[in-house]
Amino acid sequence: MSTASDPRGERLFAALPVQDAPAMARLRGRLADRAQREGILDVAYRTLDTPVGTLLLAATGQGLVRVAYAVQDHDAVLRQLAERVSPRILNAPARLDETSRQLEEYFAGRRTRFDLPLDWRLSKGFRREVLTHLREIGYGRTESYAQVAAAAGSPRAVRAVGTACATNPLPVVVPCHRVVRSDGATGGYAGGPEAKRTLLTLEEAA
Repeated sequence: MSTASDPRGERLFAALPVQDAPAMARLRGRLADRAQREGILDVAYRTLDTPVGTLLLAATGQGLVRVAYAVQDHDAVLRQLAERVSPRILNAPARLDETSRQLEEYFAGRRTRFDLPLDWRLSKGFRREVLTHLREIGYGRTESYAQVAAAAGSPRAVRAVGTACATNPLPVVVPCHRVVRSDGATGGYAGGPEAKRTLLTLEEAA
């Protein structure tokens, strides 16, 4: 999906041999640079291969706005971003180099906290309160849904905490995987139960 693309650029893409990946990457980079200069690039995105599958990363000028697992359907996520943020979206990997670097360090066990600007526009109200608290749960630690509800100022809103975690637009970076059930069970997760266990195991091993 590249709604901010240049028709001439699209023709150049079509003329390039499929196997000429470096040339395609250079052309994509030039198109992204041009779109940014001309003020027609509102959302940049790329994908990153990780131990929990391929993640879609998307950022606005304000910061990282979306992280999505493959099971969430990357194409559907891009369509949602076009509707809720801006239709001017382009595959512009360079804009997400720092995010990718920090994620790679995290999965390699060399980073315990992310230092990235975040665009919170996809979360509002109580859900935003919950997600803000999640960043305070330290690496390698967990809290129950009930503990998070209390910390967010609504002790009885345990189910709402579950919904906030399930709809977290920035998983991994905003660590909803550190929220578990009171009985010790891992509970649900947008990336699937195996992804949640992988993240918790990674942090326990560090």
